[in-house]
Amino acid sequence: MTGPRIIPYAAEAALDWIGLTRALEKGHAAGAAKITDSFLYRGEDTLLNRAAWIDGLGLAVKTATIFPQNAQENKPTVNGGLCLYSDDDGTLEALVDFHLVTKWKTAGDSLLAALRLARPESENILILGAGTQAHALREAYGAGFPNARFTIWNRTYAKAEAFAAKFPDTRAVADLEPAVRAADIVTSATMAADPVLRGDWLRAGQHIDLIGAFRPDMREADDAAVKRARIFVDFYGSVIDHIGELKIPLDNRVIARKDIVADFYSLGDFTRLDQSEITLFKNGGGAHLDLMVARYIANCWKG
Repeated sequence: MTGPRIIPYAAEAALDWIGLTRALEKGHAAGAAKITDSFLYRGEDTLLNRAAWIDGLGLAVKTATIFPQNAQENKPTVNGGLCLYSDDDGTLEALVDFHLVTKWKTAGDSLLAALRLARPESENILILGAGTQAHALREAYGAGFPNARFTIWNRTYAKAEAFAAKFPDTRAVADLEPAVRAADIVTSATMAADPVLRGDWLRAGQHIDLIGAFRPDMREADDAAVKRARIFVDFYGSVIDHIGELKIPLDNRVIARKDIVADFYSLGDFTRLDQSEITLFKNGGGAHLDLMVARYIANCWKG
C-alpha cells in the first residue's frame, strides 16, 4: 500500500490564478459543504481545526496552530497542515502544505469576486498592507488584471517601499486618502481593529475588497463605506455573525441583512448593476474553500 502524497510549497509552480477561480466556481456549483470548526487554547496559543466535506470533492481537515510569541524569535506565528481525503473511500490522499493552501485560498477568493464585480477596465489597484497576504494579492490581481498599475500603502512606509521594489508597475504611497480616491480597486489586508478605509473617500465605480478582519471586534472599513456600497460575501455562514466587518454595522442597524446581496453559492448574483455603483466584498474564508483549493492543488501537482 502506498502512503499519501506529500504536496510541498513547491507545487505553487504548477498553479494558475485564473484556473483557481474556475475551480472555486466549480466547487460552489457542486452544492453546499458540510463544515465544522473546533478550537483548543493554552494561554495565548491556539489550535484550530477546520473540516469540510463536499460530495464529489472529498474531505479536508486543515489544522492551524497560532503561537503569537513565535514572533519574538522571528518564527512564523501561524503553522499547520491540511489532510485531503478521498470522497470514495475516505482514505488519506494527500498532505498539503498549510501556507500554500492559505495563500491561494485567500487571494483566490478575493480575485474571484473582483473578476465578477470590478469594472473589467480597472487599471489602478491599491493594496492596503505589506505583509504576506498583501504579496499574494499583488500576484493574484496581477494575473486577473494584467494591464493594471499597483500602489501599496502601509502604516510603515518603509515596508510599502520594500514591497513595491519587488514588483513591476508598483509604487508605494504614504498618504492613504488620495490613493483611495484614485483607485479603481481597493483591496485591504491589514490587521486593523478599527477602520482605516473611510466611505467619504470612495468614488463611483470602485470595487472594495476587505480581507484583514477576522474577529468580531475587527473591521477595516467604516459605516459610511458599507452604507454606500452593494455588499457581497464569500459565505454567509463564515462572515455575518462572526466577523466585525459586517457584524458590527448589522448589530448597530447601520445596514440590514437584506443589504448583503449574495455569497458564492449564488454566483449568478455576483454582478455589477452599472458602471457607477460601488461594490464591496468581504472575504471571510472557510474550510470549504480550503477543501476546494486543496483539491485544485492536488489535481495540478504531478510531483
